[in-house]
Amino acid sequence: MSYETIIVEKDGPLTTITLNRPDRLNAMPPQMADELGSAFYDLGDSRAVLITGAGKGFCSGADLAARGERSALEAKGGSHRALQNHYNPAVSMVLRAPVPVICAVNGPAAGVGCSLALAGDFVLAGKSAYFLQAFVNIGLVPDGGSTWLLARTIGRARATRMMMLGEKIGAEQAEDWGLIYKAVDDDALMSEAKALAEKLANGPTLALATMKRNIATAMDGSLTDVFLAEAEGQQKAGASADAMEGGMAFLQKRKPEFKGQ
Repeated sequence: MSYETIIVEKDGPLTTITLNRPDRLNAMPPQMADELGSAFYDLGDSRAVLITGAGKGFCSGADLAARGERSALEAKGGSHRALQNHYNPAVSMVLRAPVPVICAVNGPAAGVGCSLALAGDFVLAGKSAYFLQAFVNIGLVPDGGSTWLLARTIGRARATRMMMLGEKIGAEQAEDWGLIYKAVDDDALMSEAKALAEKLANGPTLALATMKRNIATAMDGSLTDVFLAEAEGQQKAGASADAMEGGMAFLQKRKPEFKGQ
């Protein structure tokens, strides 16, 4: 499939998706959200996904300019439709991807761009990058799943601070808060992110997918739910070729060669 607002590149088991509107700091119009969702729908045999932004930004948020000069009432209705029909499904596709998702944040990650970044399983950010929910400054509220993601990632107090005060959270502070996996030097961002993505892409794909589902269950469910999810997941993973390979590699004292099966 051809895309106009993103670039999709496949290298073996790894797919790299680059948001490609650098002149707008990769501000996301509905079309980009739809294309992102389509790219995740069409992952095929990919075993990991790396998301980054072209140019100097990761994603500066929804493309507000696309709203034109509509009245406040029209803009409100348009935002509701855009969220329900475009942005929320795209973020959901990233969250529910059956493979690890790594986000390399190379500049501003604001609004729905922040949501997209935090939807990744691993978030690396260049030290000049930052995360921002500035809706309060224009009388609006965070969206695209940001409220859920922030509250569960950094807790109520810090989520409230970030949302109600509209503060920029730099990469190093984000790492300190546990908002992201790692802050790295800007010039090392892509090499570190790609190395991590390739490691995950060559890992035991079924086990990794099961871990993702179990973590999601743990965030919303009870301990009883988690016990059941772990037991069922262990049963499925234990029957996989990768589990057999992992066991043999352990006994033979060698590095396993997982095939994602």
